[in-house]
Amino acid sequence: MSVLRLGLAQINPTVGDLDGNHTRIVQAIEQARALGVEVLALPELAVTGYPPEDLLLRPSFVARAMERTRDLLPHSRGMTVVVGTLDRDGALYDAAAVLHDGAWAGVYHKHHLPNYGVFDERRYFEPGTRNLVFERGGVTLGISVCEDIWFAGDPVEAQARLGGAPVLVNLSASPYHAGKAGERRRMLSERATTQLAFVAYVNLVGGQDEVLHDGASLILDPRGEVLAAGAMFAEDLVIADLDLDAAA
Repeated sequence: MSVLRLGLAQINPTVGDLDGNHTRIVQAIEQARALGVEVLALPELAVTGYPPEDLLLRPSFVARAMERTRDLLPHSRGMTVVVGTLDRDGALYDAAAVLHDGAWAGVYHKHHLPNYGVFDERRYFEPGTRNLVFERGGVTLGISVCEDIWFAGDPVEAQARLGGAPVLVNLSASPYHAGKAGERRRMLSERATTQLAFVAYVNLVGGQDEVLHDGASLILDPRGEVLAAGAMFAEDLVIADLDLDAAA
């Protein structure tokens, strides 16, 4: 039986506090390491806090955020860490960096940029176009960011069906409203059953201006059943052992 111990670090970063957020991320990594976690995911833009808004117009802030992300590499030794951050390749991207055993494994760029309600992401970011998957010890992981998993098609569908990923990991900064946790659970259950994959969804917790994040991170099996759930409105570390034979 092939089993993967996966963890979700549901943290409360502070917008703009790159050093403080780095410390909080390192603490979460070390806590997960002590519990034998092999793959740890942290929320969307955990390095910068969400939403960073016009801080993203400062080149020095973007450069420092990317530097602080690279500073996490030594802390990933012996495990895989997926963390929400920024990436610049001419354009600026809302990104998920994949750090593996002290090395930079790659970066995923968010595809679907919301621009309604509290969101203003198209003002700052360009959309990604690649449906990347990453392989760790023979296990293929599909990585996406927040809004990407709310769409029934790509990138999640391509990662599961074309990329052969039995584990779909989504980094989120989903804002709270009444009934939102139930909506998310139903949507994620549908993604799991449609793609016949484990779905791991890690959400921010805490408030910034008018935006409130409720956490409630989830790990679901390919039948759409919840294996583990995070607390609401509190930091938490959610862990589940995934029986990968169930997604074969």
